[in-house]
Amino acid sequence: MAQRITYRRRNPYNTRSNKIKVVKTPGGKLVAQHVKKIASRVKCGDCGSALAGIATLRPRQYANISKTHKTVQRAYGGSRCANCVKERIVRAFLIEEQKIVKRVLKEQEDKEKKASTKKTSKK
Repeated sequence: MAQRITYRRRNPYNTRSNKIKVVKTPGGKLVAQHVKKIASRVKCGDCGSALAGIATLRPRQYANISKTHKTVQRAYGGSRCANCVKERIVRAFLIEEQKIVKRVLKEQEDKEKKASTKKTSKK
């Protein structure tokens, strides 16, 4: 019959945080080794794709590593992916262009109104 093993910590249930791996010691005994949870990759806040160049760790471990492992050298680096940043820049540029076009059209309209009012007042 197979040898029985017991948990080494106080939690007696098979939960996500209490997973074990069965390991055989050099003495031939089977013991439980507690396995840490697998870290998930950091995701882009807009599209949800995994961010390249950022360390994959459990949340608390980010406190122990340097800033260069947590970000990339770009606007929104470590928070948004390159494609989403590019979209934001283009969107902001197009909105500004649209504002300029509106302003120019309004100025032209005002000029036409003034010109038409001058012509009618001269007659």
